[in-house]
Amino acid sequence: MDVEDLRTFVEVADAGGVSPAALRLGVSKSIVSRRLVRLEGELGVQLLTRSTRGAALTEAGATFRDHAARVCAEIDAARETILPAGDLRGRLRVAAPLSFGLTHFAPVLAEMARRHPQLHIQTSYSDRFVDLIAEGYDCAIRVGYIQDSNLIARRIATIHGKLVASPAYVQAHGSPETPQELLAHPCLMQGTETWQFMDGDEVITVRPQGRFKADNGVALLAAATAGVGIALLPDWLTDEHVASGALVPVMTRHPPPAAGAYVVRPPGQHPARKIRVLTELLIEHCDLSMRSAGFAP
Repeated sequence: MDVEDLRTFVEVADAGGVSPAALRLGVSKSIVSRRLVRLEGELGVQLLTRSTRGAALTEAGATFRDHAARVCAEIDAARETILPAGDLRGRLRVAAPLSFGLTHFAPVLAEMARRHPQLHIQTSYSDRFVDLIAEGYDCAIRVGYIQDSNLIARRIATIHGKLVASPAYVQAHGSPETPQELLAHPCLMQGTETWQFMDGDEVITVRPQGRFKADNGVALLAAATAGVGIALLPDWLTDEHVASGALVPVMTRHPPPAAGAYVVRPPGQHPARKIRVLTELLIEHCDLSMRSAGFAP
């Protein structure tokens, strides 16, 4: 039984179809279909029901999927133990934020590819929330606050941020002094998130309101400089504009708690060595390339 057939079956089961699985694996749909047919032929059972809308697990397929996934994980772990020290191969799928990711994380991933020529790295840059398990990613780099979840996270850097607005906005609408006063101002948000601020040692949580929302920090920055409202943004994004006078800090007596940059991965007993290597490389680069952008390692 070919391990690539098993891996392909697990990808199709998790992705819900041949096409998304082929995209994850970096192969053609015909290769995926051929592997599935071969595996089902060897087992003598139908593992998936296929339709124009995707693929669904049969009862036998649902039972077999977890066993197949464990076999693939064990084989990957076994391969790692016999590789030369420092050598990595296979595939690493990473989800990274579009804001900040292209300028700060992309060079680290490129350096990892240079150091490990047999490793295939696939990175998706997006500010949307990525479901690592459902979408088949090995890990993600996330910036902000990590909510309670079953994912395993390791901090690679600390991020400081502040509330900012344009001088024209402050002149026209005033500046809030407390988190409660902030609720009377239009805020620039990613969605329906809550914001946190410090009052001494106490954390105050508020739910801001506003008519301008975007899933990208650069877009929120543009709205803030245009005078649309008040934004909560990381220092690396706002420092230049504060220095030029295009933005001014507001509500400075109540700063937000420090956020972070993290590598997160699905739960498991041990992270794959390629994820450990990426994490250590990111930490290594934080002190050199992120301190000047408002980060502290």
